[in-house]
Amino acid sequence: MGYFLLILATLSWSFVGILVKTAASMVDSTTITFARFGIGIVFLGIWLLLRHRRLSLDIGMKWIWIGVIGKCCNYFFENMALSIGSSYGNILVGPLQTVLLLIISAFVFKEYVSGRGWMAAGLCVAGVVTISWNGLPIGEVLTSNGLVTVLYMLSAVGSALHVLSQKMLIQSMDTGKMNFSVFFWCSVLMALPLPFQAHMTGPVNGWGILALIGLGLITGLSFNWFAQAMKRVSFTVAILVSNSSILFTIVWSYLFFHDRITLYILSGAGMFIGGILLLNWPMKRARIKELGA
Repeated sequence: MGYFLLILATLSWSFVGILVKTAASMVDSTTITFARFGIGIVFLGIWLLLRHRRLSLDIGMKWIWIGVIGKCCNYFFENMALSIGSSYGNILVGPLQTVLLLIISAFVFKEYVSGRGWMAAGLCVAGVVTISWNGLPIGEVLTSNGLVTVLYMLSAVGSALHVLSQKMLIQSMDTGKMNFSVFFWCSVLMALPLPFQAHMTGPVNGWGILALIGLGLITGLSFNWFAQAMKRVSFTVAILVSNSSILFTIVWSYLFFHDRITLYILSGAGMFIGGILLLNWPMKRARIKELGA
C-alpha cells in the first residue's frame, strides 16, 4: 500500500502543469487558485470525516497563517506562470524551494549544512538557469522567460514558507487536520479577490471543469497520500520516486500540449534531480526533508 500511495502522489503532482494549462483555457489564474483550495477542502473534508468522524478547524496558531500565506503565494504565482508559459514550467518550483530551504536552514536556524549540501544547491541553481535560458537569445530570456522565472521564484518562496509551517505544525498536529485548516483559510483568502479578478478566458467546457476538479483532488489528498507512504517505505525510495514527477511532467507536456522539449530542458531537469537526490541521500548529519509539493 505504501508504494501505491507514493506512486499515486507522484503521478498526481506530475499532472498539475497540464491541468492548470487546461483550466486556463476556461478561467483566469485567480479562479484556478481558489478552485484548487476550495475543491481540495471538499475532498479532504470527506476523507477526514470518513477517518475521524469529525472536522476541526484551527485559527489561532501563528504557523497556520504562515502556511496559509505561503501556500496561497505558491499556487497563485505558479498558476499565473503556467497560464502564460509552458505546461512543464512548474518543475522549477521544487529545486528553487530546495535551495531556499537550505539557505534558511543554514542562516536562520543555524543548522549544519555540509559541502555536499551546497554542491546540491549549486546543481539545482544550474538546472534552473539552464531551463530558463533554454538556448534563447539573452534579450528574450530577460523578457518573456525572465518574467515566468520570477513568478516561479515567488511561487517557490511561498512553497518554502508552507514547508516550514508544516515542519513546525507536524509536531503537534495530524497531517490531515493541519492541511484542512491551512487549505480552508487559503480558500477564504483567495475568494476575496474573485469579485474583481475572476473572468472567463474561454467558453465553458468539460475538460476545463474536469481539470479544476482534478486540481482540487490533488490539492486535497496528495499530501496525505505522500505522508502515509512515508510511514511505509524508506526515505530514500520516497525521494527517488517523488522526484521522478519532474520527468513525468515533461512527458505529459510533450504528449498533451506538444511543448518543445529541448536538450536544455532535459539537461536542466537532470541537474536539479541530481541536486535534490544528492541533498537528500542518507547521510549521518541532519538534513532538510521536503514535506510538500
